[in-house]
Amino acid sequence: MLRVALTGGMATGKSYVAGKLRSAGFPVVDADVLAREAVAPGSAGLRAIVERFGPGVLGTGGALDRARLAAIVFADAEARLALEAIVHPIVRTGLDRFWTACPGGTAFAVADIPLLYETGRAGDFDAVIVAACPREMQLDRIVQRDGTTREQAERRLAAQLPIEDKVRRADYIIDTSTTFAATDAAVDEVVRALRARART
Repeated sequence: MLRVALTGGMATGKSYVAGKLRSAGFPVVDADVLAREAVAPGSAGLRAIVERFGPGVLGTGGALDRARLAAIVFADAEARLALEAIVHPIVRTGLDRFWTACPGGTAFAVADIPLLYETGRAGDFDAVIVAACPREMQLDRIVQRDGTTREQAERRLAAQLPIEDKVRRADYIIDTSTTFAATDAAVDEVVRALRARART
């Protein structure tokens, strides 16, 4: 079984691509879901975050206030690295469980990892798919999707590698900048290529 990573940048359509792969019958795990589980109320991850960032990052009921934490880590690279050092090891453990649970005979399984290159984990995979669109389109999508200002969107994108860098490093690229039909066709093409690769 091939271990495949799916990545991209904010608002590049990665979640859509993941959904298409899942609908096609391939196991897909979302690292963001694993990260949310890592900081759930009562978890060791959340305790470590409160110890590092203080109780001000908690909301009502003792749950993590993601907006407050995001405001800290997107404005401070050192704080972002500290958060990653807490969450990423827990996510890696979740990924290991996912690979182990994949059914026998699976051609390939996919881990949807937004910060794949930023965390230096691309080498852990047999292939990397990047969902991509132009940076200006990313900014427009973030503003429309999240209701942020352009400045806030710029700051959030600055915390990630430019999408152009990710495209250069990818094994497979899925362009999400035009129509859903075109994106679907690109996903189908990548699936065919990965199936063939898994058979060799």
